[in-house]
Amino acid sequence: MHLPSSIALSLPAAFAVAMLGVVPTAQAGIDACGDIHVEADAQCEVRFGAECRASCTPISFEAACAAELTATCDGMCTASADVTCTTDCNPGCLDTCTADPGSFDCAASCYADCEASCDASCAAADNQGECRASCEATCDADCDASCDVVPPSAQCEEQCNACCGGTCEAEANLDCQIDCQANLYADCKAQLQGGCEAECDKPEGALFCDGQYIDHDGNLAECVDALRELLGIEVSGYAEGSCSGGSCSGEAGGTLSCGSTIDPSGRGRRAVVFGVFVVLAGAGLRTRRKLRA
Repeated sequence: MHLPSSIALSLPAAFAVAMLGVVPTAQAGIDACGDIHVEADAQCEVRFGAECRASCTPISFEAACAAELTATCDGMCTASADVTCTTDCNPGCLDTCTADPGSFDCAASCYADCEASCDASCAAADNQGECRASCEATCDADCDASCDVVPPSAQCEEQCNACCGGTCEAEANLDCQIDCQANLYADCKAQLQGGCEAECDKPEGALFCDGQYIDHDGNLAECVDALRELLGIEVSGYAEGSCSGGSCSGEAGGTLSCGSTIDPSGRGRRAVVFGVFVVLAGAGLRTRRKLRA
């Protein structure tokens, strides 16, 4: 029997601990989740049954396809960073880094600068959603590739060279990536449709973040762990155990959420849990309907 709705963790007030934190503006491409672009404050949940299958729509596959297609198109989109771009980028980056070196995050800063170009790059696109997903995935991939080779302890000059190099290389290839991926989305979405619906019929369900299907290649547990550890995201409806007969055994991921903060030691992965742990004692599982676009 499949659960017809998302499962939420119900906590008695006596066991709730106040959580403090700041919501970051950083994003990350998570390897364990198909290298998909996930916002640090994303709402992620496991869906089941009919509700889940209704969520397996073409628009819900844009982020997963963009992550896959960025790698596919990488071989033909090989422009180098423009010297003028890196020259213009470095002073502002250095000012930001030297103001607070300990909190500077190369990949987060790189992504923020690059993502700001997506509006202009997609202004005339026929499919705004696909274009935006392609742009963000390209920024994410190039920023991670450039910044991952620089340790967080590196001097600001080295970090900013990597940061601006990633931003400018991504911007140099945005048009190529967007055009290349546009021709491949239809086939990619068709392939993901079957996989998404099949996962909906499994006891484990299918994972969605902000309405986007997460193609984790059968590694749901690893993906959920990565979302928690790298971004501080608790997945609603995820149970660390088996589900059958309308109930789940084991520990549930529930709907607890912690604030997140930039992680200066997290390579290109840009956020970690900043909140506090909650001690559970006798917390019951309840089901609830939770429809999302």
